[in-house]
Amino acid sequence: MHYERKSAVIIGGTHGMGLATAKLLVEGGAKVVVTGRNSMNIEGAKAMLGEAAQVVRSDAADMKDIEALGAFVGQHFGQIDFLHVNVGVAELEPFEQVTEASYDRQFAVNTRGAFFTIQRLSSLIRDGGSIVTTSSVADEGAEPGMSVYSATKAALVSFSSAFAVELLPRGIRVNVVSPGFIDTPTKGVAGMSDDERLAFKAIGDQVTPMKRNGTAEEVARAVLFLAFDATFTTGAKLAVDGGLGQRISAPS
Repeated sequence: MHYERKSAVIIGGTHGMGLATAKLLVEGGAKVVVTGRNSMNIEGAKAMLGEAAQVVRSDAADMKDIEALGAFVGQHFGQIDFLHVNVGVAELEPFEQVTEASYDRQFAVNTRGAFFTIQRLSSLIRDGGSIVTTSSVADEGAEPGMSVYSATKAALVSFSSAFAVELLPRGIRVNVVSPGFIDTPTKGVAGMSDDERLAFKAIGDQVTPMKRNGTAEEVARAVLFLAFDATFTTGAKLAVDGGLGQRISAPS
């Protein structure tokens, strides 16, 4: 894939699916800004992506950080071709154990942070550019322990549809990628131990019709398809979930 003279910003781009997307962009010749909060992930991203990427410490739940990121991107790039809002946090709790704090943390990042990041950076996207948000197979239906997380991602899909309408006059396409079980370092869930992550991966292998977890690169390739190749697609949601969200059954 060739992305020479393209510039992109990836929110939540220092590990997992976001980092895989940044890696493909850099390998294709793009200039990239990626954001993250974890110091170890930030240093790892710098080492992997090299000089073609600017790695910025930024908290998507912090309005001051969002504003500072907008200023940084404007100073370094002027305009960008692609914005990927990939940041998200999941805290799996039965609904009766949900606290105001855990509820607020998830909505602050997954929904409010995503909304105001797009609001702030949309003016920096070139006419004809694109936005991709990362939702989840959990944005439809229901699973035990995922009431708040699922709601944050469903809201993100709704927001993305609204952004697609409002940015249509500028030719900016807005689409959603919806991953299932993906083999990333955190599995997308906060606070899990190594044993819990292995168990979570095993569940994914079992319940996914394709009988495996996806890879971060598989999601990244879907993101970049929506970003650059799907030129007649906006307001859409692309599932990258091995058939899980489609409720298909593996042959017996």
